[in-house]
Amino acid sequence: MSSPANSNPRPLWQRLLIRRLKFIGIVVTLLVVLLGGSYLFAPQWLLKANAMREAMNAGLEKHSVQAGDTQWVYYEGGQGPTIVLLHGFAANKDVWLKVAPMLTAHFRVVIPDLPGWGESSRNPGASYNIDNQAERLNDFVQTLHLQHSLLVGHSMGGAIAGVYAAAHPQDVAELALVDSFGLKFKENAFAKEAMAGHDPFVYDDRAGFERATALAFEQVPHIPGRFIDVFVQNNIKNRAFIEKTFNELREPAQTTSLQDRLDKLTMPTLGMWCHDDKIIDVSALDNLRNGLTHAPAISTSIINGCNHMPQMEKPKEFAQILTSFVLAH
Repeated sequence: MSSPANSNPRPLWQRLLIRRLKFIGIVVTLLVVLLGGSYLFAPQWLLKANAMREAMNAGLEKHSVQAGDTQWVYYEGGQGPTIVLLHGFAANKDVWLKVAPMLTAHFRVVIPDLPGWGESSRNPGASYNIDNQAERLNDFVQTLHLQHSLLVGHSMGGAIAGVYAAAHPQDVAELALVDSFGLKFKENAFAKEAMAGHDPFVYDDRAGFERATALAFEQVPHIPGRFIDVFVQNNIKNRAFIEKTFNELREPAQTTSLQDRLDKLTMPTLGMWCHDDKIIDVSALDNLRNGLTHAPAISTSIINGCNHMPQMEKPKEFAQILTSFVLAH
């Protein structure tokens, strides 16, 4: 009597391999469906997940602390001399994530959301102009014992850093001002529009977002449409605060808030600018240098191939300049 025919002539190892490949295929399919669904229906989750991934890659952890009237949310990571990074107008701590891995390799890096922005708290009716933010920054510095750090401020964050340093020179080891607000500069198209009351950083659709992005970047980064929709919705949600703060910063005492205090800066100071900045013209660098009458050391660097966001467009050059500045002092 003959034996029954083998219904599966494949060797055992092949059958196991096929099963494993089928399982992997199912998992991949589920991931594609999940990610595709998230992109279409919850793109904000993917943006948050990407920020978490970049922060982890930089060795940063997210923390929060109550300091003064603000619940501050901030990244911290790395070891070595302390660097505190302050973002600009209508931005948040995530603008530093591209350059952060190059800094945490050598420094302890602290990156807060400034009060009212990002995940840090906002008090209805309170003023968030340069002077009030500098006072809040002092609360943060004292609470986390960040005295004697290198304080780095970009754009609006530069004015806040400079005004704070002028009021508390004993608590700032070095100061770095990056495409900083608060200085005199050659009037450009942005300045004319801003002083006329037009805020290019508010928008209601993708086209408006792209115009605002083109104003700040030399090479506009490609951002998928559903992610842009998240930025648009956040802009609309925060519109009243953005417009109120923008109008506060248009006041004459605010536009020269840093310029008027340069003679009170008594720490080594770095000025770093993009050559083709369309928001704060590079001529501000000359006014910075000429006003630093009591700084023991003054360094200036101009970066080509970027607009207003050197930490994002030229992160390697940015990190090299900042690191060299720290090592020199």
